[in-house]
Amino acid sequence: MNKKKIMRKQVRAQHTLMRHEGIECVSHATQNLVIANAGLGNGMSRHQLLKTVEEYGLVEALLMPPNKPYSFVKYGSTEEAKKAFDALNGRELTLGDSGQNVVLYSNFVEKVFLKNAVPTNLPPGLVVIEKVVSPEEERRMLESIDWMGDEDAQNAQKTLRHRNVKHFGYEFRYDNNNVDKDKPLPGGLPEICSLFLEKCLKQGYIKHKPDQLTVNQYEPGQGIPPHIDTHSAFEDEIISLSLGAEIVMDFKHPDGHTVAVMLPRCSLLVMSGESRYLWTHGITPRKYDIIQASELGQKVGTITADVGDLTLNQRKTRTSFTFRKVRRSPCNCIYPSVCDSQKGQKRQIQPSFPHNEMEASELEQEYVHKVYEEIATHFSSTRHSPWPRIVEFLRSLPEGSIVADVGCGNGKYLGINKDLYMIGCDRSKNLVDICGEKNFQAFVGDALSVPIRSGSCDACISIAVIHHFSTAAKINYEKEERRKLKKHLRGEDTWMLPDVNERVEQLEKEHSVQKKKKKDKHSKKSKKEKKKSKKQKSEKKDDFSDSSSDSSVEWVESNASQSDNTEKAWKVNKESDAVKGPSLQREEWMNLDFVSLKTVPLASCKSEREKEKVLKRQKAQEIEQAMLSERELNPYWKDGGTGLPPTEGESASVKKGNNRVPDISLWEPFPVGSLSCKPLGSCPLLGVAEISDL
Repeated sequence: MNKKKIMRKQVRAQHTLMRHEGIECVSHATQNLVIANAGLGNGMSRHQLLKTVEEYGLVEALLMPPNKPYSFVKYGSTEEAKKAFDALNGRELTLGDSGQNVVLYSNFVEKVFLKNAVPTNLPPGLVVIEKVVSPEEERRMLESIDWMGDEDAQNAQKTLRHRNVKHFGYEFRYDNNNVDKDKPLPGGLPEICSLFLEKCLKQGYIKHKPDQLTVNQYEPGQGIPPHIDTHSAFEDEIISLSLGAEIVMDFKHPDGHTVAVMLPRCSLLVMSGESRYLWTHGITPRKYDIIQASELGQKVGTITADVGDLTLNQRKTRTSFTFRKVRRSPCNCIYPSVCDSQKGQKRQIQPSFPHNEMEASELEQEYVHKVYEEIATHFSSTRHSPWPRIVEFLRSLPEGSIVADVGCGNGKYLGINKDLYMIGCDRSKNLVDICGEKNFQAFVGDALSVPIRSGSCDACISIAVIHHFSTAAKINYEKEERRKLKKHLRGEDTWMLPDVNERVEQLEKEHSVQKKKKKDKHSKKSKKEKKKSKKQKSEKKDDFSDSSSDSSVEWVESNASQSDNTEKAWKVNKESDAVKGPSLQREEWMNLDFVSLKTVPLASCKSEREKEKVLKRQKAQEIEQAMLSERELNPYWKDGGTGLPPTEGESASVKKGNNRVPDISLWEPFPVGSLSCKPLGSCPLLGVAEISDL
């Protein structure tokens, strides 16, 4: 592969890393490398990658994010990392047992800031019991299922699209996700299952003996879509025995919270309560599972997203025995939103709109603050990609700026620019604890009353926060936004960053120049047309004079003041008397005395119009200044001031002039010990980058 193509692929890998993780690649050599096309997401196992990168030096850490096509390697020295960088770029590898070839591309990075491993709990009511049957019992149970034989009267056998399945006791109908309770299958459950079920009853894994069995056989790459076993079809407890191979099963809460659960070979999964009625469970179709490397094939329970201890496990043929108890009465669980028996029934308690601020606050506490405390870990795992516009804004700030992140969540913006001093606050204590684990400065606080002194920060961001406020707060926010809009329409909002203000002025100047050029061009064209028209009139007049001189008739204008006995207005020469023709008649407008009309010079008219324009402009400025002084609270802005107090050596009076952008560098630092709590709305900097996903 040529160097130009390798370089192009490297640049593409840099953009992918920046977009997904917010990590920027560097051009100088460091100890850390990011390797594209060498991740768990494209089938690279930890063992294979570690063996490859260890060829070039001592590997201190190998981080493999789940479902990502890249990995991070930290070498013991910069020289070893540079050696690996030169050798790995463009190197082709064959992925494990798949036989697929991939080409590696590497880049240097300063540091890798990835999420720490946060232990996750099993869904409520879910239990995994390891080694519930012996290898001999496993062998006999697998041999009891004849997948190659014809369908007999003892069970219903089906070959589904994604797996083989058999039913015992009652046939599960996939058209309505239920069973026909009036048509049991002859023969009941297999005899070999009786001893196993008695053991489960004795150990307390189940309370009622099941009467329905579904046997599923999964080949590598096969799975089952996420689902909840129909409430009205079966009782609470559902148990599933995994035989032949281990598998990772995915559980998902309606709020989006997901948990990957490892089911080892010969283990029993027990679902009851919330895990049975509310959470969906399914198996993702794939040939590899992401599991923990340190406990390969032995890990029971959840898969912790520890990027330093994840690898791939190749799937094998797995057979599951799922036992259920058929329900004879409608379901009356406490989860009506997903219950088919209670679907369409009117809820006893109807939600009501808060009538006062106290009710709104209680509603916010119950359905916002409490929820975020419960889902903080999952919420943090889903908030990993920063918004590009926010990243651009933070990186544009001067080095050493103090920035507040109000509603910082898990702190994904606190580490974007290392040259800034950023401090965050959030209403959720658990999210603030996650920020602390990442060594970020954050504290618990209410966004409506932030304990930071106004004017103490150079910038402030508040991302996706406003929509969580209670009713009264939203009303105040909307009023403030309307006030800002009116102020903008009046042209009073002059606050913006110096570089932005400079760009706006430059655009206005360019527009003014273009407009002037267009006006000059139009003026020149108009003058040229007038000159041409005047020339044509002059030529026409000359032609008319020439033709008149050739004629035998002389045109003479009559004086209106002459008496009746004077000569006639139209005199004809003697030669014309001999010419016979129609007589000419004089119209009324020809009798007008144009000489006696009063005339005004054109320059005088132009002067009068200019004076009128100046008077109108002065009157408009006086009205605008009066409106500004009436609404302005800052005394230094009134009477055409600059908005800043006078410095030493200047008079106490404020100089008049056009409004200009206040210089942020003139703000004096505040003493840290004199912090006072003020509402966030009083901070003049909140308008810098306040973004909400309303």
